[in-house]
Amino acid sequence: MANNRKPVPTLQRGAHALAWLLGASVSLACSSTMPLTAAADGGAAGSVASAGGSGAGESDGGRAGGASLTGITFHKDVEPILQRSCQSCHVAGGIGPFPLVTYAESRPMGAAIVAETKARIMPPWHAQNTAECTVPLPWKDDTRLSDDEIATLAAWKDAGLPEGDPKDAPPPRQQSTGLPGVQQELKPAAAFELAPGPDEFRCFILDPKLVKDGYVNGVFVVPGNDAVVHHVLVFTDPDRKSLANVTGDQTSYDCFGGARVANSDLLTAWTPGGIPLQYPSNVAATVAAGSLLVMQVHYHPHSATESTSDRTTLQLRYSDAAPEYNAVTALIGNFKGKLPGGDGLLAGPDDPGAGPAFLIPANVSDHTETMQWTFKAAGTAVAPRLYGIGGHMHYVGVDEKVTLTHADGSQACLMQIPHWDFDWQRRYDYDAPISGLLQLKPGDKLGIRCTYDNTLDNLHVAQSLTDQGLAAPHPVVLGETTLDEMCLASITAIYPVK
Repeated sequence: MANNRKPVPTLQRGAHALAWLLGASVSLACSSTMPLTAAADGGAAGSVASAGGSGAGESDGGRAGGASLTGITFHKDVEPILQRSCQSCHVAGGIGPFPLVTYAESRPMGAAIVAETKARIMPPWHAQNTAECTVPLPWKDDTRLSDDEIATLAAWKDAGLPEGDPKDAPPPRQQSTGLPGVQQELKPAAAFELAPGPDEFRCFILDPKLVKDGYVNGVFVVPGNDAVVHHVLVFTDPDRKSLANVTGDQTSYDCFGGARVANSDLLTAWTPGGIPLQYPSNVAATVAAGSLLVMQVHYHPHSATESTSDRTTLQLRYSDAAPEYNAVTALIGNFKGKLPGGDGLLAGPDDPGAGPAFLIPANVSDHTETMQWTFKAAGTAVAPRLYGIGGHMHYVGVDEKVTLTHADGSQACLMQIPHWDFDWQRRYDYDAPISGLLQLKPGDKLGIRCTYDNTLDNLHVAQSLTDQGLAAPHPVVLGETTLDEMCLASITAIYPVK
């Protein structure tokens, strides 16, 4: 399943906002998906790219425990559940395959709603507490259903899916399929045309026309063609150096291996299932006046049977005044080998030879790769706090766990996704006041453990082999394309401006 196209070994110094957190001596990749090649001195390099709850089955809301399940109706009992946990996706124009807003829309889907919620497949929320991971804080906007809510849906179905009195309905949910309160939308001048074949990385230069510093309080990427968009990264370009990568009046360029933008920060990242990144009113990511934005889109058209096109949109929301807290996001992982101080890729099972190697053998399940990164001394009076977290793997991945080990040896599990779903890679934000968020102190170690199943029992593997016309799994290595693998953690941190 490995792709023979080699990553371009382009290293750039950037992420000035995160230099104090990650260490100014680290080479920062402009693409989180670039497994950096070994440095000239033979040392292994990694990837540290700067960017912009309760477990299933636990009761976390809904009808009070022991409440009567008689007289259940759609408007009184079911509609509030759908509004809270389903209508962020299941609305007209949303990513859900059908809307669940009205009674007429919901009734035909009643049996499916009950089956999917009983199995805890829907609503999709993959960060779970497990026997080895209990997160220290609840999740913001947790859409999981309580046992009582699941029982309410089942009772509605058993009662014949009655509508009830429309006067019992809650106020309509404010529907949005993008960033709430969006103030600016940027998109390429024209759709990008692509044909079936290898992965493509295209960088689009966007100009927000900022005459003064912009304070981005919310940001979201809306893929124009989600059948071929694998992921999107948006970088700041304060020096407008990206223009050197194009000729004439072009506004995009090929960027396999990296966006080739110096002195940049990653404003946001989008993956399938992604949600708008929204900060509290006193938090924002600062974009300097005159900056350009570079939107790197990774296209994966392998399953396409004919030429197609894409025109992905970037949505932005700004704060009027300078924030109390700056926000930064880092993608940490994809280490190809050891790093100084014990960081980087750690030794693991199936390693060939003496040193650690990222290699997932064919026909092997429960294979793990583990990575570590130590946070450096902060350049601010207060250590940054962890606002949100996410993970990233490809088709072979089945489980990802991220931990934080403090200098005193104590440990916190930040997130575990025990049933990885490539098609649902949302970010998870902690639900706590800023003062209650975990701090990332010097010497704290971020641990990332990724588990893979490279057998035909993994349906994603079986499908990707079919797409390539192959009959059996192949060894999988670290790489940029969708058919390679990755092991990344996304962290969003905030720190006081003064």
